[in-house]
Amino acid sequence: MKLKFTAIAIAAAFSLSAQAQTEIQWWHSMTAVNGEWVNDLAKDFNASQTKYKIMPTYKGQYDESMTAAVAAFRAGNAPHILQVFEVGTATMMASKQAIVPVGQMMKDAGQKFDPSSYIPAVAGYYTAPNGQMLSFPFNSSTTVFYYNKDAFKAAGLDPEKAPSSWPEVALAAAKLKASGHKCPITLAWQGWTQLESFSAWHNVEFATKGNGLGGMDARMKVNSPLHVRHIENLSNMAKQGLFVYKGRANVPQTSFVSGECAMITTSSGFYGDAKKNAKFAFGLSPLPYYPDVPGAPQNTVIGGASLWVMAGKKPEEYKGIAEFFTYISSPEVQSASHKRTGYLPITMAAFQLTEKSGYYKQNPGTDVAPTQMIRKTTDKSRGIRLGNYVQIRTIEDEELEQVWGGKKTPKEALDSIVKRGDELLERFEKANKKG
Repeated sequence: MKLKFTAIAIAAAFSLSAQAQTEIQWWHSMTAVNGEWVNDLAKDFNASQTKYKIMPTYKGQYDESMTAAVAAFRAGNAPHILQVFEVGTATMMASKQAIVPVGQMMKDAGQKFDPSSYIPAVAGYYTAPNGQMLSFPFNSSTTVFYYNKDAFKAAGLDPEKAPSSWPEVALAAAKLKASGHKCPITLAWQGWTQLESFSAWHNVEFATKGNGLGGMDARMKVNSPLHVRHIENLSNMAKQGLFVYKGRANVPQTSFVSGECAMITTSSGFYGDAKKNAKFAFGLSPLPYYPDVPGAPQNTVIGGASLWVMAGKKPEEYKGIAEFFTYISSPEVQSASHKRTGYLPITMAAFQLTEKSGYYKQNPGTDVAPTQMIRKTTDKSRGIRLGNYVQIRTIEDEELEQVWGGKKTPKEALDSIVKRGDELLERFEKANKKG
């Protein structure tokens, strides 16, 4: 009888445990190998405790998931956690009623949270002027240069030495073309890599007011002589078949993985995909720069995304979110994520743990992204945080495509980015002053 009672008690305990488990909805935009990583993070956290269950759901590309979350919030069924790409940061910051500042949420939930433990360029980007951290750094990336070592060798180039300057890139592209390569270089995320990161890397303004971090009255500055010079050089390379445009966002990455294009500037978060799918030896190196520009190279800016906590949830749910954030920011989990994906180790402890493990020595080039970001920043290189930034990115794509297609001069296209971008910035400023 005693045994029977014990069995019933155990069964009841398991039943209560299952019933008491709090589900946390997490909407994200990660696909392929990075989607597998997100699912594994949730699975591992769920297995580490019994109170909470993280439910990751792919909701389309970054702009699509953000639109879906806004609609869901208005309908009263927003997710608990929303992954938002860096260009959506200013918009999320302005949506005060829809979000809960992550620093406040962590404190209220009784979790230790020290913003100073994060890489400064990462923490600073997601921190409001009053010093409050608003979102949780997650898949933070930066722009790096990838090249096909096998293609370099076949073209008579040193496979262990990537071009460090843009003149060297042009020379390497010419040799690759002469050796039969139809696509010497392509560019993914062209606005991010060739205008935004390019500006910070050369310590020149992308926009006024510290690239928007100093206020909503920022205005565009991408038609400077240096910007025009760079886009002119790329335009000339396109005419000679040295640079081949392969589309917007991350679409060009497939042409590198397939071996079609020998060089690409893109996200450090592309590393996991290239490592798994490229059938050739490849290398990573810092972004190229113009050696005659004073202060270059400086540092690159943050990319990727952060996790925003949505408003209107129960205290117990916020406790679950806080516990999950503590779990994924632990040095061990962060270091493993960094090695797997190429995204930055978001804390200094994770970077040091990775370095101590010998990973960077065993995998040359994997330290490029954190090294580019750990440098001291200036008022021109801390990051870019502008209102209506998603739409500004689209304008960058549209205007640069006009250049690559020979329909506009680089100066005309960059002037148009400034004019059209400033109209969106003015609209955002007015809307939020009223709000």
